[in-house]
Amino acid sequence: MSVDGTDQPVAEYRIEDLAHHSGATVRTIRAYQDRGLLPRPERRGRANVYTDTHLSRLRQIADLLDRGYTLASIKELLEAWDAGRGLGGVLGLVAEVDGPWTDELAERITRAELDERFGGVPDEAAVRDALELGVLERAPGENDEFLVPSPQELAVAVELHAAGVPLSAISGHLRELRGQVEHIAARFLEFTTEHVFARYLGPEPPTDAEAAEAASLVRRLRPLAQQSVDAELARAMRLFATRHLRHHLTEGPAAEAVDEQQSIAIPVETMRAVRRLVGPEQVSAFITAAAEREVQTRTLDSLTSNPSNTPTVGEKGSVA
Repeated sequence: MSVDGTDQPVAEYRIEDLAHHSGATVRTIRAYQDRGLLPRPERRGRANVYTDTHLSRLRQIADLLDRGYTLASIKELLEAWDAGRGLGGVLGLVAEVDGPWTDELAERITRAELDERFGGVPDEAAVRDALELGVLERAPGENDEFLVPSPQELAVAVELHAAGVPLSAISGHLRELRGQVEHIAARFLEFTTEHVFARYLGPEPPTDAEAAEAASLVRRLRPLAQQSVDAELARAMRLFATRHLRHHLTEGPAAEAVDEQQSIAIPVETMRAVRRLVGPEQVSAFITAAAEREVQTRTLDSLTSNPSNTPTVGEKGSVA
């Protein structure tokens, strides 16, 4: 221990002690020094002496690595810190982005409860698929207990299986769906980065004020991705569900009971006139009734104009 200008004791470490307190290896500490991430130690005779400054820096590096930063970007951030620009705002922004993107809370489920929810029959292949997909996670220190990151996702699988969908088909569908959703998420991030966050992503790290502003934008934009996907999914389901049902009704076993539906173009002026006459809500019913009446009229005209279909009166006034 030594004493600095404030008469407070200053901790000093050998490299082995620094490694022990920081959790880094001696080799890693030396590599950080070589890359300029860690200040050089003070040389005293043949020994290198480290202080709490080095320990704090190692902990900062470990925290940034856990948040997904590369060593190159960490070096830039630490240089900004050393130049007097704070890291508080940047770390706040990172924490906002790393925060949960759902209100769901993870749940625990035992293997027995899991089997019961899926019909009471154990399925090892299905459990392996669920673990691979992250639908289930092993509970630390428990052999027969799982964490469920998204209870809603597991509930969907339970309902599909109860409706007769095999578990292997559910896993395959989830893999396909996940790839498509990840593409949507990537495109949304590209879009917002280009039009919203580009001003915060210059060659210099953002100031605390800029980082706080960006974090506020993340909080505001966070729900927009899900809201836009929900709205578009509802629109697509309405569109394709109708087409899907019509296809199976007109081409499946029920085709004999349902006439094939065809689209008929009606002039715009006619539609406007009908709308003015009966109101927007009655347009469809009016057109249907008019069409049926026209068909009946033409049928009657056809019957009366065809002599072979006209009844004749016998000599005694009886119908022959």
